[in-house]
Amino acid sequence: MQSKELSIAGAWVFEPSRFDDDRGLFVAPYQEAAFTEAVGSPMRVAQSNHSVSRRGVIRGVHFADVPPGQAKYVYCPSGALLDVVVDLRVGSPTFGAHEAVVLDSTSYRAVYLSEGLGHAFCALADNTVASYLCSTAYAPAIERTVAAMDPALGLPWPAEITPILSERDAAAPSLAEAAEAGLLPRYAG
Repeated sequence: MQSKELSIAGAWVFEPSRFDDDRGLFVAPYQEAAFTEAVGSPMRVAQSNHSVSRRGVIRGVHFADVPPGQAKYVYCPSGALLDVVVDLRVGSPTFGAHEAVVLDSTSYRAVYLSEGLGHAFCALADNTVASYLCSTAYAPAIERTVAAMDPALGLPWPAEITPILSERDAAAPSLAEAAEAGLLPRYAG
């Protein structure tokens, strides 16, 4: 498995080896030893999430209050999605910056984002599956969202896709509004 830290501290991309033969294929999208070597510590997994989205669905930018925060390891076992990591940590040298990675059922590439980073994705095909491991269980009282369509963030959503958002995500505050309201995590450096 190959790994590379992204330009935002606390975010990595992982690309597992793929083994194809006349029966089909085998791939291990998450490998604890490779993860620990890259990140420096193992990932505690408290919950596994699975979503299916039609083309154009944008989910996010989601994050959880820190502490405890919620780290995520995301991959796409079916279809294709544009996965976006956003640095929402006030005081971070890359505050407001983002990285986008295509995750699909060809490469089985995965993205890891640590606590305090925001996460969003756009389904590039119908019936796209996002599967992710989470370091903490879902806790509605500490779950937050920032507007994925905030022009100040300038997230690279494909121009040819008509965005489909949940009511919650469509009503999310901008990055500036979330910062002003004190909703964003602080950078621990």
